[in-house]
Amino acid sequence: MPKLKTYKALAKRVKLTKTGKLLHRAKGQDHFNTRATGKATRNKRRDQEAHSTVLKSMKKYL
Repeated sequence: MPKLKTYKALAKRVKLTKTGKLLHRAKGQDHFNTRATGKATRNKRRDQEAHSTVLKSMKKYL
């Protein structure tokens, strides 16, 4: 079985940690932030872990 090429669009957007977690930027940061609560705005500053349902398929492309 030949190796799969790295899916570059995904590789630019996520980071694979040493323990196997996938971190990505929080969604909805660019636009309409005045109506969000302060707590939501602060939480968007941190990278978020990818959901477990997409983890297997995302790792395959990296």
